Amino acid sequence: MEIHIKKDLPSVAGQYPNRARMLISCPDGPGIVAAVSQFLYQHGANIVQSDQYTMDPAGGMFFMRVEFDLEDLNTKLPQLEESFLEVADQFRMEWNIYHAARKKRLAIFVSKEDHCLVELLWQWQAGDLDADIALVVSNHLDMKEYVESFGIPYHHIPVTADTKPEAEKRQLDVIGDDIDVIILARYMQIISPTFIEHYRNRIINIHHSFLPAFVGGKPYAQAYNRGVKIIGATAHYVTEELDGGPIIEQDVQRVSHRDDVNELKRIGRTIERVVLARAVKWHVEDRILVHNNKTVVFN
Repeated sequence: MEIHIKKDLPSVAGQYPNRARMLISCPDGPGIVAAVSQFLYQHGANIVQSDQYTMDPAGGMFFMRVEFDLEDLNTKLPQLEESFLEVADQFRMEWNIYHAARKKRLAIFVSKEDHCLVELLWQWQAGDLDADIALVVSNHLDMKEYVESFGIPYHHIPVTADTKPEAEKRQLDVIGDDIDVIILARYMQIISPTFIEHYRNRIINIHHSFLPAFVGGKPYAQAYNRGVKIIGATAHYVTEELDGGPIIEQDVQRVSHRDDVNELKRIGRTIERVVLARAVKWHVEDRILVHNNKTVVFN
């Protein structure tokens, strides 16, 4: 069996052990950026990147992402969070501060199609995906040997209509309590509302079309029969509405009458793997804010 060794490349943890990221959403109004900047300055932090966006300066929602360095962050972060409550209450903020050096732990779900899983493993092995792939869960055995060659645990949990509740319970058991995000890398099962509630806005799916076109079975055959000129893929958070969750990333490619169904599938697989990898990368780098059924992505 081929063994894949992960390269020991520099990561955020190694390069910037005292870096943190703050994500904020609140009603827009004057003074928000100034208050956040002044707060961080007063506590000895150095802002290295700041992005903001308003839906409408007159009564809309305001979104902000700030990266900053703070000496001895591990020790000072709890007090920083407690002190920020006064600023947050003043502006009615929803907010989080993430320690950038703490790698997010991923669980990848896959069925038989391997292209999205392989892309994530390649990027992780190359150091381009700054996260820990904790385990892979599948309802088939097809990818077991390949995944285990990376030293990643592989859990085979078959799913049928009759055993779905039991299978989801087993999935939650093997995931445990320390998984930050679940990636559905062409996992061909519908996730139940109960499961979704455990990981609200923390399950990322890749959809094989430019939503909402060509849902259901054989999407590329549907596209071919309609003579489409572009095909695409959509990565989104999973909600109770099938393929209707907040969209993180999309991409398309032009095709022509010369492309048969197999060629459309080949092109589609390439788009799917790239779009999903982008979405996962932005999530683990804390670049996404969700508001209602939309996302603000500071990429």
